[in-house]
Amino acid sequence: MRLETAATRLLHIDVPVVQAGMSWASSSPDLPIAVSEAGGLGVLAAGPMRIPDLREAILTIKRSTDRPFAVNLPLYRNGIDEVIEQLLELRPPVLIASQGGPKRYLAQFHDIGTICLHVVASEEHAVKAAESGVDGLVVVGGEAGGHPPETLVSSLVLVRAVVRAVPQTPVIASGGFVDGAGLAAALSLGAAAAQFGTRFLASYESTVHANYKQAVLAAGVADTRTVGRGLGMIRALTNAFTDRITKLEDAATDIEERRTEFHASTLKHAAFDGDVVNGKVEAGQSAGLITALMPAAGIVTSIVQEYEDATSTLPRVH
Repeated sequence: MRLETAATRLLHIDVPVVQAGMSWASSSPDLPIAVSEAGGLGVLAAGPMRIPDLREAILTIKRSTDRPFAVNLPLYRNGIDEVIEQLLELRPPVLIASQGGPKRYLAQFHDIGTICLHVVASEEHAVKAAESGVDGLVVVGGEAGGHPPETLVSSLVLVRAVVRAVPQTPVIASGGFVDGAGLAAALSLGAAAAQFGTRFLASYESTVHANYKQAVLAAGVADTRTVGRGLGMIRALTNAFTDRITKLEDAATDIEERRTEFHASTLKHAAFDGDVVNGKVEAGQSAGLITALMPAAGIVTSIVQEYEDATSTLPRVH
């Protein structure tokens, strides 16, 4: 099963399906291994991992598959220099960096042969990253879970704008993509692949708490909310936590009071402890399109099959 694009050629994968690097969901080897073995790009989330755990996870992935995989690295995390040093030693095939500028890491990883993708959420940052020499871009639109752009420009518009701005740079579209129809939409915009986050949250291999997965399955397309403007805004499922923050934001409460309340709840509370009432249940609007847990390999296969079905029924110009 192959679907060739500029992204599959760049990343040496079979199909243009990228699993998002999600804290607590893909911070262990199982999900990345399953996605990579199925022909997509599995991604290990380094953000919340301790150095010894990160090292062991990468070594486990390398022992378990000879397929390409990526490590997602948020550049703001504590101990970033030590993490970079460790990754340079372990030589991941692909690095996906976010929350910072490419100059911090690009030359070092290119020197060891690692393919470098950079996450952007605006046309301006996409142009700067492309000019710096990154190999490709992950473009995140407003529908995305976790940290969408504060402008909330939709993937439909933002991906197209970035493709037009940097036509020679492979783009991976992210935010709102959940199935093969979404992949077809991403490719039609000029992207070379789509990144799927929330869809892989609802997989057997995802390591978030069962309560978190059930909350995603129960959600409708309008059941997420963005909260925390100016504090590291997130999109999360509506719950008591988002209600409290929204009330404070609507009342224009002092930012320090909002900061205290915003940081009192964490993603770990929801993803590890299973508190989906008061924790940050980060998820995209696409949660409303997910109806069942599936094996990660089955998700990859179904996305490609649905892509084929979706494109075969499109009307043709006569």
